[in-house]
Order: sequence, then C-alpha cells, then structure tokens
Amino acid sequence: MTTAAAPPRVPEAIHRRRWAILCTLVLALLVVVLDNSILNVAMKTIATPAPVGLGATQSDLEWSINSYTLVFAGLLFTSGLLGDRFGRKLALLAGMVVFGIASLLSAMAGSPGELIGYRALMGVGAALAMPATLAIIMNVFERSEQPKAIGIWAGAVGLAIAIGPITGGLLIEHFWWGSVFLINVPIVIVAVIAMAILVPESKDPNPGKLDPVGVLLSIIGLVALIYGIIKGGELADFTAVGAWGPTLVGVLALVAFVWFEGRTPFPALDVTWFRNKVFSASVVVVGVIFFALMGVSFFGVFYIQSVRGYSALQAGLLMLPLAVAQLVFAPRARLVVDRFGVAATATSGMVLVAIGFVGYTVLTTTSPIWVLIVLGLVMGAGMAHVMPPVTVAIMGSLPREKAGAGSAVNNTFRQVGGSLGVAVLGAVLSTVYRDGMSDTLARLPEGLRDKAGESLEATVAIADRIPGGKALIGPANDAFIHAMHVVAALSVGISLVGALVAWFLLPRRVAAPGGPAAPAAGQRDESLEAATAEA
Repeated sequence: MTTAAAPPRVPEAIHRRRWAILCTLVLALLVVVLDNSILNVAMKTIATPAPVGLGATQSDLEWSINSYTLVFAGLLFTSGLLGDRFGRKLALLAGMVVFGIASLLSAMAGSPGELIGYRALMGVGAALAMPATLAIIMNVFERSEQPKAIGIWAGAVGLAIAIGPITGGLLIEHFWWGSVFLINVPIVIVAVIAMAILVPESKDPNPGKLDPVGVLLSIIGLVALIYGIIKGGELADFTAVGAWGPTLVGVLALVAFVWFEGRTPFPALDVTWFRNKVFSASVVVVGVIFFALMGVSFFGVFYIQSVRGYSALQAGLLMLPLAVAQLVFAPRARLVVDRFGVAATATSGMVLVAIGFVGYTVLTTTSPIWVLIVLGLVMGAGMAHVMPPVTVAIMGSLPREKAGAGSAVNNTFRQVGGSLGVAVLGAVLSTVYRDGMSDTLARLPEGLRDKAGESLEATVAIADRIPGGKALIGPANDAFIHAMHVVAALSVGISLVGALVAWFLLPRRVAAPGGPAAPAAGQRDESLEAATAEA
C-alpha cells in the first residue's frame, strides 16, 4: 500500500512566478541596505562644513545612522504583526512608499537635525517593508527551496554593500551629498510597480492584537540606552550624569518591556520563543555579528579617506571585496550546512570575522592597501556563512503563520546589534581618540580644544583654519590608528563570543523553515488561495 504524496502547499499560479517574486523582494532589500552602505561613504562629506556638506559632528553622524536603525528596530515588532494581520503585501508597499518619500526629504535636508529626522522617517518605511520580505518568501516557496531562497535573500545584503559604496563614491564625486539619498527614489518606484503586479497577498488567519505599550517601552529603552552611550563618548566620561542617566532609563525601560511582554495576552514580542535554545542562540549570533561589523564599517571609512587620503569612490572600491565575498558565498552556504551542519558552519564564519578584525589591529598609516582587500574577503566570506544558516534556524524554529513576526525578530536583532555597534564602538573610538590627542590639543586655544577633540575629521577641519595647523595632522592620524586598534581588538573578542555561542548552542542540523507548525497536508494559507484565484 502506498501513501499519496501531500499536495504542494503553494498554489501553482504563485509557484510558477516564485523566482520573479523573489527578485522584487530582493529589490526592496537592496534599497534599504543600499542606503546605509552609501551613507558610510558619504559621512566624510556630510561632516564637511557648508556649502560642501552639513558640518555634522561625530555625534550627528552617529545619530544619522542610529535615528534610522533605532526607529527601524523599535517598530519592527509592530510592523511584523501589522503585516501578519492586515497583509504582508500591503505592509511592503506602504513601507516602500514611505521610504521613497523620506529619501527625497533627506536629500533636501538643510541641517544635521533635519537629516536625522528624515532618516528616522526612512526607518519607519524600512520597518514596514523588511519583515514582509522574508515572510513572503516563507509563503511562496516550498520548504525544500526555502534555504536556497533565504541564501539569496541574505546574499542580496552583500550585493547592496557592493553597489552602495561605489555608487555613493560616484555620486559624491560628481554631485552634492544629497544625491546619495535621491538615488533611492527611482529604485523605489520600480520596486513598487513590480511588487503591485507580482507579489501575492498573505496574512495570518489568526492574528493577535496590537501591543502599543510594549512598542513604546522598546522604543524608549533603545533610544535612551544608545543616547547615553553616544553622550558618554562625546563627553569622554561615561560617569557623567548626561551619559549614565539616559543609559539607566534605557535599561529600566527594556527590563519593563520584557516583564510586560511576558504578562500581556497579546505581546509584540512573544518572549516564550526565547525558551527555544535554537531561536535564542540564532538571534544572539545575528546581533553579535552586526554589532562588530557595523562598528568597524563606521571607523573603516575614516581610515580609508581621512588617514590614507583616498577619495569617496576609491573608498567604495576598497570596501567592495567584503561585499563581493558575501554575494558569492551566501547563496552557497546551504551546501556547507548540508555537509558540516549549522553549528560548525556558523562558528567557522564567526572565526573568520574575528580573524579579519585581528588584521585591523595591525594596520598602520603605511600598510599596503592589498591588506585591506584580503581582510574584506575574509570577513565577507565569514559573514556569508553566518547569516543564511542562522536565519533559516530562526524561521525554522517558529510556526509558519508567524513568519512576519519571526522575520521582525531576526531583523530587529540585526538592527539593534548594528545600532549598538555604532554607538558603543563609536563611543570607544571617540574616547580613545580624545585621550590620545589630549597633550596635542592642550596647545590650542581653549575655545577650539573640545571641538577639535570630537573626531579626526574635526581636528583636520580646525587644522586647515589656523596657522601652523598642519602640525596636528600627524598626531591626529596616530591617535586615530590607536583608537581603531582598540575598537578592532574589542570586536575580535565580541566575534569570538559569537563563535562560542554558535558552537555550543546552535544545532548540528536544522529543520526546514516552518517545520514546527507546518500546515497539514492540503491545508493552505487563505490569502494564497485568494491570490491564486486572482492569478
């Protein structure tokens, strides 16, 4: 007696166009990640006084990144639930439209404050769109193809990182700094048209209620925590009330968030998910790797442009190896997982990232530039063997109907990790740099000391305006290199912690995404049935 095979879960009409749908989702991912990678190259120009830039301070630059990532991370919980409840296609389209409008406004910003505000609005759009991309993948691909699709999804990050710096460098060399945001607008228009035509609607048939209290607590907690860390770097004193006060408020708000989420019947974040060892370990590894990588990308741009004297376009080209390695290896990581398992693959990837950071600890003002290329390849290959398997592990440990919420958690830890990386490592960089320049800056007039000590770029700007200022450049470069070494060494330790977590807590193998709560044979998502009828 033979048992009939279960019918495909995905309707045939959608199954036929699944790869075209994936391409439109990758386009959304590209524009969101592209924006941050372009911004990294443009930071030096934005820090230049008007009319060339906005005269942004070190804190302004950090907040131009953190305002986006904090709003993004703070709203991801609710955005994932909104997509599950009202429709993931609707959330995706709404997010892309908001992102496009905010990009246009950012391009026209007249001050650092305006740029920070418009960047926050971009975070709202990204928060609506990003969870929907991974959730839709879970609904249009059969389980056997989901690891491959997720690998391509993760590899798109590498493609965006590759395109971003080069595009940003070309735009900065030929146009004004706002062009790095204006470039998003035509991409958004194309993406919205393609999504409206190709992407099917899908939703959770039994969604929970919204959780405004939880969302508010998470936003307050994250903003206050990272503001305190940034303020500590600005003041070069983490014991100052202006630094530890907001930090304490942030910690208390996050503790209250966890407590509340464990007791409300409809939490924005279901804290019981963290009882699953695979889920917990995976999100920790995601957060750790982006903590380290976002921090190093922040100081890497200034090393390449300010210390080594390369242009924005050349800086973009030098960041290309890291991106290309991700693009090449991420879609193929599933083959390594099939042979060696999730834990071994992710651990090896984290070790490669740590080795890359070790290389940064020995860079000097005269190191051969090919060393940066090798380091980029090593770190990119490492990251490509971490993100796809842990993303599959996260999605595979949750019910299929919670794909939007699961995607939101994955992206939240990625964004929070990256945001904390910029804040913490940026604060350490600023503090160590200021300490290293203290004796040199003591020779400046009192009114210029604090300003010149904010960052390497601030020191160079003042050196260009005062008699004999060129004497500051050598000590400034040396102080920055030392600060970079300290931050890179911290990143080595953080990466090795991530490797230990991956080795001891991730599974040797992982179930296909959606496995724990896969629908019974013949059961289909009601929204996918509707989409089939439309098709």
